[in-house]
Amino acid sequence: MASAKKLNSPAAARRAKLEEARRKERARERRSRVVTITAAVVVVAGLVAGGGYLMSAADEQDKAEEQARTSPVTGEKSWGDLTQDHVSTPVDYPMNPPVGGDHDPVWMNCDADVYTEAIRNENAVHSLEHGAVWVTYNDKAKAADTEALAERVAKTPYSLMSPVADQKDPLMLSAWGKQLTVKSATDPRVAQFFTKYVQGAQTPEPGAACSGGVAG
Repeated sequence: MASAKKLNSPAAARRAKLEEARRKERARERRSRVVTITAAVVVVAGLVAGGGYLMSAADEQDKAEEQARTSPVTGEKSWGDLTQDHVSTPVDYPMNPPVGGDHDPVWMNCDADVYTEAIRNENAVHSLEHGAVWVTYNDKAKAADTEALAERVAKTPYSLMSPVADQKDPLMLSAWGKQLTVKSATDPRVAQFFTKYVQGAQTPEPGAACSGGVAG
């Protein structure tokens, strides 16, 4: 009877209750470790897969840019043997907008500059000599196209944009010795022209400044 009382004593009951609580806590800890390890495995697997995807996407982007740089731009016009003298007088260029030739000693700022009024050809040509792409438009261009091209220029160092009222086509892109007419800002050749000719191989003075010149 004494033994039975001892087993049923409040102290024994508390010990049993404590032991049960500890058992449940250990069980919770085991479950928590399993969940944590499982989650970690999932995260690591996701990072590995995601990292592989990002690397693959980066590789594809590099390949696309390399192809854009090495492939001819369909429909572009080219001029060679362009003079590069600095002059202080107006120049009569054989193409409009001009893509090269003698030009003003000071370049037009072309550090992602969008001009809403006409700029001097002689300053713009100096910008092309530094490796800029010059986007031009006339009053027949659609507002959606000029806005989209302005957004692209505003994000692209070594580019500039301005209206040229008397150019023959609504939307034109020029680089040193190169020119392209497009009907829409969504034409894939726009992206290729930028990729190929912003500081491209045709640039007479790569790396020369596109700021610190004429601000318009």
